[in-house]
Amino acid sequence: MTRKILFLCLLVFALPVNASTINIFACEPEWAALAEEIGGQKISLFTATTAFQDPHHIEARPSLLAKARNSDLLFCTGADLEAGWLPILLRKSGNGRIQSGETGHLMAADHVDLLEARQKVDRSMGDVHARGNPHIHLDPRNIVPIADELTKRLMQIDPANESYYESRLSDFSKRWKKALVKWEKQSAAIRRMPIVVHHRSWVYLENWLALREVATLEPKPGVPPTSKHLANVVSTLKNEPARAVIRSPYQDTRASQWLEKQTGITAILLPYTVGGTEAAKDLFTLFDDTISRLQKAIN
Repeated sequence: MTRKILFLCLLVFALPVNASTINIFACEPEWAALAEEIGGQKISLFTATTAFQDPHHIEARPSLLAKARNSDLLFCTGADLEAGWLPILLRKSGNGRIQSGETGHLMAADHVDLLEARQKVDRSMGDVHARGNPHIHLDPRNIVPIADELTKRLMQIDPANESYYESRLSDFSKRWKKALVKWEKQSAAIRRMPIVVHHRSWVYLENWLALREVATLEPKPGVPPTSKHLANVVSTLKNEPARAVIRSPYQDTRASQWLEKQTGITAILLPYTVGGTEAAKDLFTLFDDTISRLQKAIN
């Protein structure tokens, strides 16, 4: 009896556990949400950041390194958004599967057209990126081509489940295109709305909804607001009023709230990414809540 139990235990430990599971390391919540849509039950997911962390400024801490070491697919924004920590993580992970040029290295920004590309960048310009503005997920039209590329990578890594990933992509794309039509209709009233932003995180949202950026609270991208610059913003708004002051969950509230008191312009929080507000639970509700909050500001 004892030998039989021992044999069964050895057999259990010898069997592969979730042999087809793909370990995905997502740098940001939006890509984790997209990976979940396409990968479903065939993936194991780790998200390196939350909506309450600035993705520019993350430490390559040991817990991230451990996850990167065992990942089959690295799914990040790219365009230097993670330049302060991702290269260190890749170098120290020793994981050949997720290095640049490999199937397991997916940078979303490589598969869409970037806004604000620059010929020349230096430190005096603040936190700017030569390749272009990296906050690409805030235009929902960028999501489908990235989902297409993600599906290709999953199929290459796990060819046994090609039909599964294709089916999930097809279902997601249909739902997403239907949602786009809905959002286009819902956003009619907020198009061309003048806004003030804390940081130039919103250029893709502005491009999609034709929002008009009147001023920025940061004197340069990534440089905290100064009293002198905020006074200049107030002066600008006297000649060119805005309807809302927009910030993301990880940005300091003080500058936007000060401006609200000085001008009466409503300061609003937009989720920015999945998990940024209680309502923004996935990619669909991210845009539902974003449009809803902008509508409340203009009303």
